[in-house]
Amino acid sequence: MLINNKTIIKDNDSLIREKSNDVPLPLSKEDEELLMSMWEYVDKSTNAEIAQAEDLRPAVGISAIQVGIPKKMTAVILKNAQGDKIHSYALVNPKIVSQSVELAYLGSGEGCLSVPSDHEGYVYRPARIKVKGYDLLTKQNVEIRATNYFAIVLQHELDHFKGTLYYDHINKVNPFVEDPNAICIE
Repeated sequence: MLINNKTIIKDNDSLIREKSNDVPLPLSKEDEELLMSMWEYVDKSTNAEIAQAEDLRPAVGISAIQVGIPKKMTAVILKNAQGDKIHSYALVNPKIVSQSVELAYLGSGEGCLSVPSDHEGYVYRPARIKVKGYDLLTKQNVEIRATNYFAIVLQHELDHFKGTLYYDHINKVNPFVEDPNAICIE
């Protein structure tokens, strides 16, 4: 499946608010191809030359609903400064099974492939989470312990399964209200 900036649905499309459904395992060939296309989008999107040539916006994650398919599938890749993958998953039916009370947020705010305009403000999320799901890359069930930035990325992507966008979490009265107990991630 071709995935680029034109094929990713935006927040003015009501489909982005649909709830996603569980995906039967083992994966169908169609679901496997979709999830690998999503993973490849994320992987290629951080290469400036490829991104420009293929009309990709830089991303660390994408969920199936963002290409119009309401299924609980997401691809996430975090790379270090040298471009090496430090976290790489193509997840099916991932769910958060535990989370910390302590919160974290991105000092620069969150962004989303489906949200072309800026929505400034802090999005507070649990600083540590545990996620269980099936990973297509390793072809096995996984348990992921994520902290700080990685935890925020996973929660952002899993929110898409509920039809929730990051700016839904921003305080409407005071978008930059500070929580002195939360970890600010720069």
